[in-house]
Amino acid sequence: MVGQALTSVAIIGGGPGGLGTAIALCQLPFLRVTLYEKNPEPREAGAGISLSTNAWKVLDLLGASDGVKGGSKSNTHQSIIKHPENSDAQSRGAIRARRTRLQSALLAKVPEGIIQYSKKLLFMEDLTINGTRLVFEDQTEAIADIVVGADGLHSIIRKTLFTHHELHFTGNSAFRVLVPKSSLAHIPEITSTTSWWWGKDGHVYLSDVDEEGDTDDPLFEITVRSYCEPHSPGKTVFWGIPATNEKVGSREYDQRLRDAVSAVPEGEWKEFATFAGPRLERLTGWKKVALIGDASHPLSGAFGSGATFAMEDGWILARALELTQNAACPVEEALEIFDHIRSPYYSKM
Repeated sequence: MVGQALTSVAIIGGGPGGLGTAIALCQLPFLRVTLYEKNPEPREAGAGISLSTNAWKVLDLLGASDGVKGGSKSNTHQSIIKHPENSDAQSRGAIRARRTRLQSALLAKVPEGIIQYSKKLLFMEDLTINGTRLVFEDQTEAIADIVVGADGLHSIIRKTLFTHHELHFTGNSAFRVLVPKSSLAHIPEITSTTSWWWGKDGHVYLSDVDEEGDTDDPLFEITVRSYCEPHSPGKTVFWGIPATNEKVGSREYDQRLRDAVSAVPEGEWKEFATFAGPRLERLTGWKKVALIGDASHPLSGAFGSGATFAMEDGWILARALELTQNAACPVEEALEIFDHIRSPYYSKM
Protein backbone atom coordinates (compact mmCIF):
# COMPACT_ATOMS: atom_id res chain seq x y z
CA MET A 1 0.00 0.00 0.00
CA VAL A 2 3.02 2.30 0.48
CA GLY A 3 3.44 4.65 -2.47
CA GLN A 4 -0.13 4.26 -3.68
CA ALA A 5 -2.82 6.93 -3.46
CA LEU A 6 -4.56 7.06 -0.08
CA THR A 7 -4.85 4.09 2.24
CA SER A 8 -8.51 3.58 3.12
CA VAL A 9 -9.47 2.95 6.75
CA ALA A 10 -12.89 1.77 7.91
CA ILE A 11 -13.69 2.28 11.60
CA ILE A 12 -16.64 0.20 12.79
CA GLY A 13 -18.36 1.81 15.78
CA GLY A 14 -18.93 5.39 16.88
CA GLY A 15 -18.35 5.20 20.63
CA PRO A 16 -15.51 7.08 22.37
CA GLY A 17 -12.95 4.64 20.96
CA GLY A 18 -14.18 4.92 17.39
CA LEU A 19 -14.47 8.70 17.55
CA GLY A 20 -11.05 9.09 19.17
CA THR A 21 -9.50 6.83 16.55
CA ALA A 22 -11.14 8.82 13.76
CA ILE A 23 -9.70 12.07 15.15
CA ALA A 24 -6.20 10.59 15.43
CA LEU A 25 -6.21 8.92 12.00
CA CYS A 26 -7.67 11.94 10.21
CA GLN A 27 -4.54 13.85 11.17
CA LEU A 28 -2.50 11.56 8.89
CA PRO A 29 -2.57 12.88 5.30
CA PHE A 30 -1.95 9.49 3.69
CA LEU A 31 -5.18 7.97 5.06
CA ARG A 32 -8.78 8.21 3.88
CA VAL A 33 -10.92 7.53 6.94
CA THR A 34 -14.59 6.53 7.16
CA LEU A 35 -16.41 5.73 10.40
CA TYR A 36 -19.48 3.49 10.18
CA GLU A 37 -22.03 3.79 13.02
CA LYS A 38 -25.04 1.47 13.28
CA ASN A 39 -27.37 4.03 14.89
CA PRO A 40 -29.17 6.60 12.71
CA GLU A 41 -27.72 9.48 14.73
CA PRO A 42 -25.23 10.09 17.55
CA ARG A 43 -26.41 8.22 20.63
CA GLU A 44 -24.74 7.43 23.91
CA ALA A 45 -26.26 4.98 26.35
CA GLY A 46 -25.44 5.01 30.03
CA ALA A 47 -25.23 7.67 32.70
CA GLY A 48 -21.89 8.96 33.92
CA ILE A 49 -18.34 8.16 32.89
CA SER A 50 -15.13 8.37 34.94
CA LEU A 51 -12.21 10.37 33.56
CA SER A 52 -8.85 10.61 35.30
CA THR A 53 -5.17 11.18 34.53
CA ASN A 54 -4.78 8.97 31.46
CA ALA A 55 -8.09 10.18 30.06
CA TRP A 56 -6.97 13.81 30.27
CA LYS A 57 -3.68 12.94 28.58
CA VAL A 58 -5.29 11.34 25.54
CA LEU A 59 -8.07 13.94 25.34
CA ASP A 60 -5.38 16.63 25.27
CA LEU A 61 -3.65 14.82 22.41
CA LEU A 62 -6.95 14.64 20.54
CA GLY A 63 -7.68 18.31 21.22
CA ALA A 64 -10.95 17.47 22.96
CA SER A 65 -10.26 17.98 26.66
CA ASP A 66 -11.69 21.50 26.89
CA GLY A 67 -15.13 20.23 25.91
CA VAL A 68 -15.45 17.84 28.86
CA LYS A 69 -16.63 18.97 32.28
CA GLY A 70 -17.98 17.00 35.20
CA GLY A 71 -18.24 16.75 38.95
CA SER A 72 -16.52 15.08 41.87
CA LYS A 73 -16.76 16.01 45.53
CA SER A 74 -14.90 14.90 48.61
CA ASN A 75 -15.73 15.69 52.22
CA THR A 76 -12.31 14.64 53.53
CA HIS A 77 -10.04 16.79 51.33
CA GLN A 78 -7.27 14.26 51.95
CA SER A 79 -4.98 13.28 49.08
CA ILE A 80 -3.99 9.63 48.68
CA ILE A 81 -2.10 10.13 45.39
CA LYS A 82 0.78 12.53 44.86
CA HIS A 83 1.60 13.69 41.33
CA PRO A 84 4.85 15.37 40.21
CA GLU A 85 4.80 19.13 40.66
CA ASN A 86 3.49 21.16 37.71
CA SER A 87 2.13 18.04 36.01
CA ASP A 88 -1.14 18.12 34.09
CA ALA A 89 -2.48 15.43 36.41
CA GLN A 90 -1.88 17.70 39.38
CA SER A 91 -4.08 20.46 37.94
CA ARG A 92 -6.94 18.22 36.73
CA GLY A 93 -8.19 15.48 38.97
CA ALA A 94 -10.59 12.64 38.37
CA ILE A 95 -14.16 13.59 37.49
CA ARG A 96 -17.46 11.92 36.75
CA ALA A 97 -19.08 13.40 33.64
CA ARG A 98 -22.17 12.86 31.55
CA ARG A 99 -21.32 10.37 28.82
CA THR A 100 -23.02 12.66 26.34
CA ARG A 101 -20.53 15.43 27.12
CA LEU A 102 -17.58 13.23 26.25
CA GLN A 103 -19.30 12.15 23.06
CA SER A 104 -20.07 15.75 22.06
CA ALA A 105 -16.49 16.85 22.72
CA LEU A 106 -15.14 14.08 20.49
CA LEU A 107 -17.74 14.58 17.76
CA ALA A 108 -16.76 18.24 17.54
CA LYS A 109 -13.22 17.20 16.55
CA VAL A 110 -14.16 14.64 13.88
CA PRO A 111 -13.93 16.22 10.41
CA GLU A 112 -17.23 16.70 8.61
CA GLY A 113 -18.29 13.91 6.27
CA ILE A 114 -16.25 11.19 7.97
CA ILE A 115 -19.15 9.47 9.78
CA GLN A 116 -21.80 7.41 7.99
CA TYR A 117 -24.85 6.57 10.12
CA SER A 118 -27.33 3.66 9.90
CA LYS A 119 -24.47 1.36 8.92
CA LYS A 120 -24.82 -1.84 10.91
CA LEU A 121 -22.16 -4.34 9.91
CA LEU A 122 -23.44 -7.82 9.06
CA PHE A 123 -20.18 -9.51 8.10
CA MET A 124 -16.75 -8.92 6.61
CA GLU A 125 -14.67 -10.90 4.13
CA ASP A 126 -10.91 -11.15 3.70
CA LEU A 127 -9.97 -10.19 0.13
CA THR A 128 -6.27 -10.88 0.83
CA ILE A 129 -4.17 -8.22 -0.98
CA ASN A 130 -7.31 -6.37 -2.07
CA GLY A 131 -8.37 -5.40 1.44
CA THR A 132 -11.47 -6.31 3.43
CA ARG A 133 -15.04 -6.36 2.17
CA LEU A 134 -17.67 -4.98 4.55
CA VAL A 135 -21.36 -5.76 4.10
CA PHE A 136 -23.96 -3.69 5.94
CA GLU A 137 -27.58 -4.31 6.90
CA ASP A 138 -28.83 -1.69 4.43
CA GLN A 139 -27.37 -3.87 1.62
CA THR A 140 -24.50 -1.49 0.91
CA GLU A 141 -20.88 -2.59 0.80
CA ALA A 142 -17.44 -1.08 1.23
CA ILE A 143 -13.85 -2.21 0.76
CA ALA A 144 -11.09 -0.94 3.04
CA ASP A 145 -7.33 -1.44 3.23
CA ILE A 146 -7.46 -1.30 7.04
CA VAL A 147 -10.38 -2.10 9.35
CA VAL A 148 -10.57 -0.91 12.96
CA GLY A 149 -13.01 -2.86 15.11
CA ALA A 150 -14.41 -0.36 17.63
CA ASP A 151 -17.74 -2.18 17.80
CA GLY A 152 -17.82 -2.92 21.49
CA LEU A 153 -18.07 -5.94 23.74
CA HIS A 154 -20.25 -7.94 21.35
CA SER A 155 -17.92 -7.19 18.44
CA ILE A 156 -18.70 -8.69 15.04
CA ILE A 157 -15.12 -7.93 14.02
CA ARG A 158 -13.71 -9.94 16.95
CA LYS A 159 -16.13 -12.81 16.33
CA THR A 160 -15.04 -12.95 12.69
CA LEU A 161 -11.33 -12.99 13.50
CA PHE A 162 -11.59 -15.30 16.51
CA THR A 163 -14.51 -17.61 15.80
CA HIS A 164 -14.14 -19.69 18.97
CA HIS A 165 -14.01 -16.76 21.38
CA GLU A 166 -17.12 -16.74 23.59
CA LEU A 167 -18.54 -14.28 26.10
CA HIS A 168 -20.46 -15.21 29.24
CA PHE A 169 -22.77 -13.34 31.58
CA THR A 170 -20.88 -12.57 34.79
CA GLY A 171 -23.94 -12.45 37.04
CA ASN A 172 -23.35 -8.74 37.66
CA SER A 173 -25.66 -5.97 36.56
CA ALA A 174 -25.54 -2.22 37.02
CA PHE A 175 -28.74 -0.18 37.25
CA ARG A 176 -28.02 3.41 36.27
CA VAL A 177 -29.93 6.68 36.23
CA LEU A 178 -29.31 10.42 36.04
CA VAL A 179 -31.76 12.57 38.01
CA PRO A 180 -31.98 16.29 38.75
CA LYS A 181 -29.91 16.89 41.84
CA SER A 182 -32.72 19.06 43.15
CA SER A 183 -34.96 15.98 43.38
CA LEU A 184 -32.66 14.61 46.10
CA ALA A 185 -32.37 17.83 48.11
CA HIS A 186 -34.29 16.22 50.98
CA ILE A 187 -31.45 13.68 51.43
CA PRO A 188 -28.30 15.83 51.87
CA GLU A 189 -26.20 12.85 52.96
CA ILE A 190 -26.69 11.40 49.47
CA THR A 191 -25.67 14.44 47.41
CA SER A 192 -22.97 16.02 49.58
CA THR A 193 -20.09 13.96 48.16
CA THR A 194 -19.07 11.32 45.65
CA SER A 195 -19.51 8.08 47.56
CA TRP A 196 -19.72 4.29 47.52
CA TRP A 197 -22.18 2.46 49.76
CA TRP A 198 -21.34 -1.23 50.17
CA GLY A 199 -23.71 -4.10 50.95
CA LYS A 200 -23.53 -7.88 51.00
CA ASP A 201 -24.78 -8.34 47.43
CA GLY A 202 -23.40 -5.25 45.74
CA HIS A 203 -22.82 -1.55 46.10
CA VAL A 204 -24.32 1.83 45.26
CA TYR A 205 -22.30 4.60 43.63
CA LEU A 206 -23.39 8.24 43.92
CA SER A 207 -21.85 11.23 42.17
CA ASP A 208 -22.34 14.63 40.60
CA VAL A 209 -21.85 14.57 36.82
CA ASP A 210 -21.85 18.34 36.30
CA GLU A 211 -19.27 20.89 37.34
CA GLU A 212 -20.56 23.09 40.14
CA GLY A 213 -22.08 26.26 38.72
CA ASP A 214 -21.86 25.04 35.11
CA THR A 215 -25.61 24.52 34.71
CA ASP A 216 -28.78 25.70 36.41
CA ASP A 217 -30.15 22.16 36.46
CA PRO A 218 -27.26 19.86 37.48
CA LEU A 219 -27.71 16.11 37.26
CA PHE A 220 -26.76 13.47 39.78
CA GLU A 221 -25.90 9.83 39.09
CA ILE A 222 -27.14 6.82 41.03
CA THR A 223 -25.66 3.45 40.05
CA VAL A 224 -26.74 0.28 41.82
CA ARG A 225 -24.38 -2.65 41.21
CA SER A 226 -25.79 -6.12 41.89
CA TYR A 227 -23.41 -9.09 42.16
CA CYS A 228 -25.95 -11.90 42.01
CA GLU A 229 -28.38 -11.38 39.17
CA PRO A 230 -30.08 -14.62 38.05
CA HIS A 231 -28.51 -16.40 35.09
CA SER A 232 -30.57 -16.44 31.91
CA PRO A 233 -29.39 -19.09 29.41
CA GLY A 234 -28.67 -17.52 26.06
CA LYS A 235 -28.87 -13.99 27.45
CA THR A 236 -27.26 -11.65 24.91
CA VAL A 237 -29.01 -8.29 25.31
CA PHE A 238 -27.16 -6.31 27.93
CA TRP A 239 -26.97 -2.58 27.36
CA GLY A 240 -29.56 -0.06 28.48
CA ILE A 241 -32.54 -2.33 29.12
CA PRO A 242 -35.41 -0.61 31.00
CA ALA A 243 -35.72 -1.69 34.64
CA THR A 244 -38.57 -1.09 37.07
CA ASN A 245 -38.25 0.72 40.37
CA GLU A 246 -39.43 -2.48 42.05
CA LYS A 247 -36.52 -4.47 40.60
CA VAL A 248 -33.94 -1.88 41.59
CA GLY A 249 -35.46 -1.43 45.05
CA SER A 250 -35.71 -5.14 45.85
CA ARG A 251 -32.35 -5.19 47.66
CA GLU A 252 -31.34 -4.38 51.21
CA TYR A 253 -30.34 -0.73 51.51
CA ASP A 254 -29.68 1.89 54.13
CA GLN A 255 -32.88 3.94 54.51
CA ARG A 256 -31.23 6.98 52.93
CA LEU A 257 -30.49 4.94 49.82
CA ARG A 258 -34.06 3.64 49.79
CA ASP A 259 -35.29 7.22 49.84
CA ALA A 260 -33.00 8.09 46.92
CA VAL A 261 -34.12 5.08 44.87
CA SER A 262 -37.76 5.93 45.59
CA ALA A 263 -37.22 9.47 44.31
CA VAL A 264 -36.43 8.21 40.79
CA PRO A 265 -39.48 8.43 38.47
CA GLU A 266 -40.75 5.10 37.16
CA GLY A 267 -39.28 4.22 33.77
CA GLU A 268 -35.96 6.05 34.22
CA TRP A 269 -33.75 3.17 35.37
CA LYS A 270 -31.68 1.25 32.81
CA GLU A 271 -30.01 -2.11 33.38
CA PHE A 272 -26.52 -2.88 32.06
CA ALA A 273 -25.69 -6.56 32.43
CA THR A 274 -21.96 -7.31 32.31
CA PHE A 275 -20.41 -9.90 30.04
CA ALA A 276 -16.78 -11.00 29.86
CA GLY A 277 -14.54 -13.38 27.98
CA PRO A 278 -10.98 -14.70 27.96
CA ARG A 279 -8.17 -12.37 26.98
CA LEU A 280 -7.25 -12.40 23.30
CA GLU A 281 -3.73 -13.55 22.47
CA ARG A 282 -3.46 -10.78 19.88
CA LEU A 283 -5.46 -7.71 18.91
CA THR A 284 -4.99 -7.90 15.14
CA GLY A 285 -5.88 -10.24 12.29
CA TRP A 286 -5.63 -10.75 8.53
CA LYS A 287 -2.60 -8.38 8.57
CA LYS A 288 -5.02 -5.46 8.15
CA VAL A 289 -7.60 -5.56 10.98
CA ALA A 290 -7.11 -4.09 14.47
CA LEU A 291 -9.37 -4.36 17.50
CA ILE A 292 -9.65 -1.51 19.99
CA GLY A 293 -11.56 -0.83 23.20
CA ASP A 294 -14.06 -3.38 24.47
CA ALA A 295 -13.77 -5.29 21.20
CA SER A 296 -10.15 -6.07 22.05
CA HIS A 297 -10.34 -6.71 25.79
CA PRO A 298 -13.70 -8.03 27.06
CA LEU A 299 -13.00 -7.05 30.67
CA SER A 300 -16.62 -6.33 31.71
CA GLY A 301 -15.87 -2.81 32.94
CA ALA A 302 -13.80 -4.02 35.86
CA PHE A 303 -11.45 -1.05 35.76
CA GLY A 304 -13.87 1.80 35.09
CA SER A 305 -11.59 3.10 32.33
CA GLY A 306 -12.96 1.49 29.18
CA ALA A 307 -13.36 4.73 27.22
CA THR A 308 -9.83 5.80 28.14
CA PHE A 309 -8.38 2.45 27.09
CA ALA A 310 -10.19 2.69 23.75
CA MET A 311 -9.02 6.24 23.00
CA GLU A 312 -5.46 5.25 23.92
CA ASP A 313 -5.70 2.32 21.52
CA GLY A 314 -6.71 4.62 18.68
CA TRP A 315 -3.95 7.11 19.38
CA ILE A 316 -1.27 4.39 19.51
CA LEU A 317 -2.56 2.82 16.29
CA ALA A 318 -2.25 6.21 14.59
CA ARG A 319 1.32 6.64 15.81
CA ALA A 320 2.24 3.14 14.59
CA LEU A 321 0.81 3.88 11.14
CA GLU A 322 2.64 7.20 11.03
CA LEU A 323 5.93 5.54 11.99
CA THR A 324 5.72 2.80 9.37
CA GLN A 325 4.60 5.23 6.66
CA ASN A 326 7.65 7.41 7.31
CA ALA A 327 9.86 4.31 7.19
CA ALA A 328 8.19 3.06 3.97
CA CYS A 329 7.08 -0.14 5.71
CA PRO A 330 3.88 -2.09 4.98
CA VAL A 331 0.71 -1.61 7.02
CA GLU A 332 1.01 -5.03 8.63
CA GLU A 333 4.14 -3.84 10.45
CA ALA A 334 2.14 -0.97 11.95
CA LEU A 335 -0.40 -3.46 13.25
CA GLU A 336 2.40 -5.57 14.72
CA ILE A 337 3.73 -2.52 16.56
CA PHE A 338 0.24 -1.73 17.84
CA ASP A 339 -0.23 -5.29 19.07
CA HIS A 340 3.20 -5.45 20.71
CA ILE A 341 2.36 -2.33 22.72
CA ARG A 342 -1.26 -2.96 23.70
CA SER A 343 -1.40 -6.75 24.18
CA PRO A 344 1.12 -6.76 27.07
CA TYR A 345 -0.73 -3.79 28.59
CA TYR A 346 -3.97 -5.74 28.72
CA SER A 347 -2.31 -8.99 29.79
CA LYS A 348 -1.20 -7.27 33.01
CA MET A 349 -4.85 -6.74 33.88
